[in-house]
Amino acid sequence: CLQEVVSEESEEESNGVNLMEFSDEILLHILSYVPCTDLVLNVRRTCRKLATLCLDKSLTHTVLLQKDYKVNKDKVKQLMRDIGKEIYQLNMAGCYWLPSSTIDHVTRCKNLVKLNLSGCHVTSLRLSKMLSTLQHLRSLAIDVNPGFDASQLSSECKATLSRVSELKQTLYTPSYGVVPCCTSLEKLLLYFEILDRSREGFMLSGQLMVGESNVPHYQNLRIFYARLAPGYVNQEVVRLYLAVLSDRTPENLHAFLISAPGSFAETGATKNLLDSMARNVRLDALQLPKAWINGSGLLQHLKFNNPFYFSFSRCTLSGGHLIQRVINGGKDLKSLTSLNLSGCVHCLAPESLFRKAEDDIDSSILESLVVSCCNLRHLNLSAAHHHSSESIGNHLCQLLSRLKHLLSLALPVCSITDVAASVEKPPTTPNLVPQTFGRKVRIGIQTYPRNLGDQANQKIESSVFWALMGSLRFLETLEIIGSSFSSAMPRNEPAIRNSLPPCVRAHSVGDSEVAAISQLTYLQSLTLAQLPNILTGSGLVNIGLQCQHLRTLSLANLGMMGKVVYMSALMDMLKHCKCLRDLRLEQPYFCAGAQFFQALSHCSSLQRLCIVSRSGTLQSDAVMSFMASCLEVIMCHMFMGESLTVCKNLQQSIVRSFQAERPALNVVIFPLLHEDLTEVIRDVPMRHLDEITLFKSRVAEEPPNLWW
Repeated sequence: CLQEVVSEESEEESNGVNLMEFSDEILLHILSYVPCTDLVLNVRRTCRKLATLCLDKSLTHTVLLQKDYKVNKDKVKQLMRDIGKEIYQLNMAGCYWLPSSTIDHVTRCKNLVKLNLSGCHVTSLRLSKMLSTLQHLRSLAIDVNPGFDASQLSSECKATLSRVSELKQTLYTPSYGVVPCCTSLEKLLLYFEILDRSREGFMLSGQLMVGESNVPHYQNLRIFYARLAPGYVNQEVVRLYLAVLSDRTPENLHAFLISAPGSFAETGATKNLLDSMARNVRLDALQLPKAWINGSGLLQHLKFNNPFYFSFSRCTLSGGHLIQRVINGGKDLKSLTSLNLSGCVHCLAPESLFRKAEDDIDSSILESLVVSCCNLRHLNLSAAHHHSSESIGNHLCQLLSRLKHLLSLALPVCSITDVAASVEKPPTTPNLVPQTFGRKVRIGIQTYPRNLGDQANQKIESSVFWALMGSLRFLETLEIIGSSFSSAMPRNEPAIRNSLPPCVRAHSVGDSEVAAISQLTYLQSLTLAQLPNILTGSGLVNIGLQCQHLRTLSLANLGMMGKVVYMSALMDMLKHCKCLRDLRLEQPYFCAGAQFFQALSHCSSLQRLCIVSRSGTLQSDAVMSFMASCLEVIMCHMFMGESLTVCKNLQQSIVRSFQAERPALNVVIFPLLHEDLTEVIRDVPMRHLDEITLFKSRVAEEPPNLWW
């Protein structure tokens, strides 16, 4: 765009507008939105003024390549040659398509302070060579893959690591990685992605490799974070990291977070660690495995300073304990900005001993939470039945509407229904015909209102959920997920063939509630899962028209499971989603045909597509035409009901036709119910697997700004 502006300067002057006449401050602000590779390699060659501005320190100080899918080895080489000495922060996270030799050019960045190479191919020898030249480095993120050998690190490399205060390490093999070399650590983030079995089918051990008996140095540690993928090996390895902490707890520790799926039993060493923390530290952020909290009095003894993040995901913590032990009876928690109560089925009830998960919540507990945590920006209440009673003014949606600072919110479907409506309205039956007012409806033809006014005739806009959406005008992320929803593609397991039925109250949530979401003008990410009463999907059209900033859309199991009732509305919606970058669809019997891909082609910014459909079908020609028309698409994942031959042929055709032009292209097309699905999944780049391919709730999943 800047090239066109400069080349057509005379035409602009005739219209009274000339971009080059703007002040340097305004131009620098505009240029800050342009990828650094374009600035240095293209834009600065257009004229002398831009040549100077593009090399301004404010633009070259921090270089972000993590989602610049068009960057290749040659561009990185030229970029480092031109501005390497001016770069102080370099983020190449998730650049899986770049060859390992690309890392060699980072040595030109002599002044680097922060470097993120997560997801990049780096051997221990290359890492040693690179770090030996980066004497100013203080923050580092790397992967530790099979074959990593710490003994290959040079003394100069270890000297650099000894000055590193922030380390993020993703482990794909049992190892300490570079942790023992980092003697000045203040922040340690560990991601355990070790599989229990090798590709050959052998069981792996959690014991560290020979020569890795060095002890980590935690004496200066302030933040400890560990996220575990499913598997017993990950649990074994993380215990080795925790063993040192149990001997001596760092005095300055203020954030201790462990995210572990499933059962992660407490041991004597971990109990000693928690007891030591209760005696010696005051925390600002806390997350523990559910087994470490359930049935223990730990929360009663831990001390908190100015907490900003709590996660009690999947714990049996009752609302009474939450109020008394965590928020001190409703006092002094204005510092809390992020709270994850996902899967805490009793967190809004006074006690959990004799309570059923479907019983009504105690609104006074939620009210205390809202009042004391009035500055919450991220709140996750998903994966639980939070049913409001018939008391006027005490509905969950009405209480949450007081949280004016919310930026992201996750709720179960059954929590947003009006109590009166859920009592009066019978569950939807498969043969139910959509009803409208003032006109006849022909059987077999889907009709839906085309604008917000028609939608209001179906549902009064004074509903509690409509009012909630109206009060959270600055919300950027919204997740409405069925309390019993589970994806057909779990991690490291075969595809799920049967899902649990939705909550009875969820049958009262339909097209009108979806239409209410269209009030969120600044919405960027939307997830809707297990809404059984979607009849036509008309609310999706409203969202497409009104939510012009929408970048991520995930839809799963909407309406009847035997057919895709919202396909027509979805195609209308997609025609308006010009900013959409990520689309994930999970729906049985989904037909990815010519009409769907023609509508999807209107999403000119789309980069990643994932479709998961049991018994779903696809048209290979339509997929190829879509890939040819949408030039930004670099990820295409389809797990359908087609045969293995059809899937392989289409995958090979896409790679053969588009890989050369799109270096980051990642294509996986595979039968959903095939026995080798887990083997295919393990080869998917972690960036795509974690962000879109696998379904999960992402609201308050981690503390805000955990890493840059």
